[in-house]
Amino acid sequence: MEQLDKNRIPQHIAIIMDGNGRWAKEHGHERTYGHKAGVETVRRITAECVKLGVKYLTLYTFSTENWNRPADEISALMGLVLTSLEDEIFMKHNVRLRVIGDMDRLPKEVSEKLWHTMERTADNDTMTVVVALSYSSRWEITQAVRDIVWEIKKNNMVPTTIDPDEITEETVSKHLETYFMPDPELLIRTGGELRVSNYLLWQIAYSELYFTDTYWPDFDEQGLHEAIIDYQSRQRRFGKTGEQVEEKK
Repeated sequence: MEQLDKNRIPQHIAIIMDGNGRWAKEHGHERTYGHKAGVETVRRITAECVKLGVKYLTLYTFSTENWNRPADEISALMGLVLTSLEDEIFMKHNVRLRVIGDMDRLPKEVSEKLWHTMERTADNDTMTVVVALSYSSRWEITQAVRDIVWEIKKNNMVPTTIDPDEITEETVSKHLETYFMPDPELLIRTGGELRVSNYLLWQIAYSELYFTDTYWPDFDEQGLHEAIIDYQSRQRRFGKTGEQVEEKK
């Protein structure tokens, strides 16, 4: 097996943490048991990403579609969000927390804890953990369009800052939830499914996709290394030919 090249670590890794419920079922437990095990995996992978020099780690934690799950499972998941927001993992590794998603839908206790943790870790600069919570990409893009339209409408009373004919990709990107960070170079999905499930659709236009059958609770440091090694074996062309990429080097 090829060795991990620590000089070519992706600066932004996004992960769809799938398979908690199926893992729990195979171990004879309720789905919430799998979610608890998944929190421990988050801690391990976060620590390993810090060691490797990753700058942004974005974790798909709870989608807007997940609000359709049974009430008891949602309640348990929200409780896990609270217990996982321990300052230890952030302060110990000098990690900053950011949240993307519709926080207005979250229980008050959860949103307050999230804001408190974000404020407390704001000056940490080794890595940023971005939690996608009550998030979906279609919701995000819809919100961005609304914001742009509202900005144009609001500024009709004064010299406008946005001309509709001059709306660019950069304009849209600046109005997305992820405006503060670069797009992911690598997207990892655990659990064996081969789809992106309404996650960072705009941002992963040129991301390398890596799928593994391993359930999230079993995903470990070695699994992360294998995903990065696979990423490092690919030639990222961004619409160019392989020859053009080689010439640029």
